[in-house]
Amino acid sequence: MAERIQTRFTEQLGIEVPLICGAMYPCTNPELVAAVSDAGGIGVIQPMSFEFVHRVPLEEGLRRIRQLTDRPIGFNAIVETSVKAYFDRMRRWIDIALEHGVRFFVTALGKPDWVVEQAHAAGAVVYHDVTNRTHALRARDAGVDGLICVNRLAGGHAGKLDPQELHEQLADLGLPLVCAGGIGDEHDFVRALQMGYDAAQLGTRFIATDECQVSPAYKEAIVRARADDVVLTDKLSGVPCAVIRTPELDRAGYRAGPIARWLLRGRRTKHLMRAVYQIRSLWSLRRAATGAASYRNVWQAGKSVERIERVEPAAAVVERFARAAREALGAARAP
Repeated sequence: MAERIQTRFTEQLGIEVPLICGAMYPCTNPELVAAVSDAGGIGVIQPMSFEFVHRVPLEEGLRRIRQLTDRPIGFNAIVETSVKAYFDRMRRWIDIALEHGVRFFVTALGKPDWVVEQAHAAGAVVYHDVTNRTHALRARDAGVDGLICVNRLAGGHAGKLDPQELHEQLADLGLPLVCAGGIGDEHDFVRALQMGYDAAQLGTRFIATDECQVSPAYKEAIVRARADDVVLTDKLSGVPCAVIRTPELDRAGYRAGPIARWLLRGRRTKHLMRAVYQIRSLWSLRRAATGAASYRNVWQAGKSVERIERVEPAAAVVERFARAAREALGAARAP
């Protein structure tokens, strides 16, 4: 076992490297989760990606991971309650994860208090996705153990603030903070830790790995793209989402139409409209991630593409980042 890079995050989770492979629909598969955890970081399960994209029921996926590593793993819980069938399924998934020994949960898109209560009863840790101080205060009051600080450089549903601005807004809350967005290479990782973050969460970098079971076209698009190629569209889910620009998307446009925008502003209609977008995006993202190159593909990615130059094993990413952090910070950084 390698020497631990000591932060509040690695102390809480009992891992060596303060590095998360973030949960990604449609990109998270059991082999990727296991590879990152086995290398000393922590991989996070995205259950919809397991079951809907990779056709791996959650329990089977958990067993598959445990065949590959006995190290800690995490679980992503989307906790918004507007669709009862999904909410009920998420409750079952959380029960299964706890039964299989998962002790790190990342919650998003809702009030996480019920997950916190259930997780803490089992000795688990809960972090919540936030993009600003208002969300962070609500999460703190719900009892979370740390915050995933999603900045404007992130892929998928990005925030609006730079990593430094977001850290300054949240540093006084007393919770461990994870930098999510803009971490493409080991130098970005070191800068995030030097900024005061307790860990970093990577998504785009881990898509371009051997273990991630998405199409070669998706990985090639990430390696080829530069930061300016990543743009925001609200046509996937009704809220801005970072994707790689393509000629087809340029022609189709990146903004929802006027009727959709009007419905998204309504207090009663916005949830329905987002549900429609969500169903449509589940299929389009699944097709783009698993199929051949197509003009219709929509590839989520963050601006960290600027410093991703090749597809490589996930363990090589974790080991290179850890080596750089130990050299820059020293292995005995105080929590």
